[in-house]
Formats: sequence, C-alpha cells, structure tokens
Amino acid sequence: MRIVLAAIGMAFAAAAQAHHAPSGFAYDPYCCNGDGESGDCQSISSKTVRALHEGYEVTLLPGDHRLVTRRHVFLIPQAQTKESPDGAYHLCLFPNEDTVRCFYAPPLGF
Repeated sequence: MRIVLAAIGMAFAAAAQAHHAPSGFAYDPYCCNGDGESGDCQSISSKTVRALHEGYEVTLLPGDHRLVTRRHVFLIPQAQTKESPDGAYHLCLFPNEDTVRCFYAPPLGF
C-alpha cells in the first residue's frame, strides 16, 4: 500500500512541475500546462512586443505562438509582468489562445 501511495504522490509531483524555456529556466507552475512540445508557454519574438508606459502590447499572428490560430493584440499591465531570467519574452496562454496566463519580459535595460 505504501508503494502505491508513493507512486501516486510522485505522479502528482511530476504533473505539478513546470516545463522549461529553451534557455533552461523553469516557467512558474501556475503559468504552464503541458510540456515544451505541447505546453502553453513558449518564447515569443521581441518583434511581437511593444513596450508602453503602463506595460506591454503583444501582437501575435498564427505561427508566433504554438496555440495562436488568428491575430491577437494583448495589453499586459506592467504589474502583471514577470521578469524573464534569460532576456527573452515568453508568453503563456491558458485556458485558450484568448487568455494570457503569464507574460515574461526582460528586465528594463537588459
């Protein structure tokens, strides 16, 4: 019985772990669902991001993020932006392509 409970515990722990960005940092567990191949977090081109006084405007077209099937323009407040440890922009969309779950941006002046 203990072995079964331990195996169940390990399965839940593995499912709760975040997947990693290509540079190696782990996305916050709250932000990501899935893995590096099918997950909702991935790096996006700096060409899709425009810094605004109050945050960021992210314009995505199909191909800019694996979940995007049509044009989107997201306005993301600075207060909701997470610092990207690798100097790249990353976007997590969940539960669908219309909803920004997390946005990572490089520190200012990076």
